[in-house]
Amino acid sequence: MTRTALAALLLTLTLSGAQAQMNHGNHGTPGQSAPASGSDLSRLEGKAFDRTFLSMMVAHHQGAVDMAQAALKRARDPQVRRWAQAVIQEQQREIAQMNAWLRALGGADRAAQASMGREMASMTADIRNDQNAERAFVLGMLPHHASALEMASLALQRSSDARVLELSRDIIRAQADEMYAYRQWLLKRR
Repeated sequence: MTRTALAALLLTLTLSGAQAQMNHGNHGTPGQSAPASGSDLSRLEGKAFDRTFLSMMVAHHQGAVDMAQAALKRARDPQVRRWAQAVIQEQQREIAQMNAWLRALGGADRAAQASMGREMASMTADIRNDQNAERAFVLGMLPHHASALEMASLALQRSSDARVLELSRDIIRAQADEMYAYRQWLLKRR
């Protein structure tokens, strides 16, 4: 079984375990649905889907950058530091790419972006406030990546834009592999 397939298989366990340990959930305003669930996206198609998906993914990626920067300030584990640096580099590259595509689509969906940004801020705060920055980063990135996989999987079903489809496949491959590595790191530190 490939690491990607194994990571996808572990997704359910990862979500429940990491969320319980991080107490991560919807930290938005009462009555507001969590954008990472994909529920808003599932009602859209075509260019409207692409614009909202890219807008949300830009904010989601910026959340990962913020989480990684928070981890780098306190993490000492060399592997966690390498992961954080890689997250920053890759996610910033994809943010620039998605922002260019959004300009061609008429600009970002600011409401979707702001909603996702609020959720991401709570995940970054979890890392900043935890005594163990390394563990907090890894535990935070598991549900963070899982929500990206959920959004990217939906994009494979709802988008017809070749760029969005390729980006979604890349996100699924890369982040499933990272989730596998994060899970292995956690298992060695029980």
